[in-house]
Amino acid sequence: MKFRYTTRGRAALTAVTIATGLVLTVAGCGGGGDDDNPPKKDSSAKPSQDNKDEAKEESEAPATQSVLAEVKAGGLTLKVTSAARDGGGFVTVEGTVTNGTGKPWVGAEWRGDESELVKNGGSIAGANLVDPNGKKKYLVLRDTEGRCLCTRFTGGVQTGVTTDWFAQFPAPPEGTTSVDFQVGSMPPATIELSEGE
Repeated sequence: MKFRYTTRGRAALTAVTIATGLVLTVAGCGGGGDDDNPPKKDSSAKPSQDNKDEAKEESEAPATQSVLAEVKAGGLTLKVTSAARDGGGFVTVEGTVTNGTGKPWVGAEWRGDESELVKNGGSIAGANLVDPNGKKKYLVLRDTEGRCLCTRFTGGVQTGVTTDWFAQFPAPPEGTTSVDFQVGSMPPATIELSEGE
């Protein structure tokens, strides 16, 4: 019992000490100035409302994605927005596809012709990179079960809709700075490779 009362007493004493400290701090921060000479405002500083408006305009501006390449065919628009080398010896290519065909699009023709790729359904598994200088073609990477390391368009893409996609490839040699990206019946697009993280 004595321990319980001692703990309560210490807690009460601590609370009183903190409250006293806060009161003294607030009192120390008050006035002390000359009422006849109010502080002058800095005329060079912008009003705070202007700063708020500028910050609001900057945050509302949409972030524009850089487009490395854009190709169109059959009502589809394919954009490549990134082609970055990864540390593990891969290149990850990313972009968007917009369905302007007037009907739902499933991406079956982008899957590729290889029998192993049938398991990927509507996807970008049939994409490839071509190094014209090195005369070499790079296919989308796959796991041991034949699934591509790429986007699958599950459920298709409705008309007028834009969706993101990605595909991973083996990296061309370090000296290769640009390659041609191609998928399905889309024309090839020359893209610049960047260094990833």
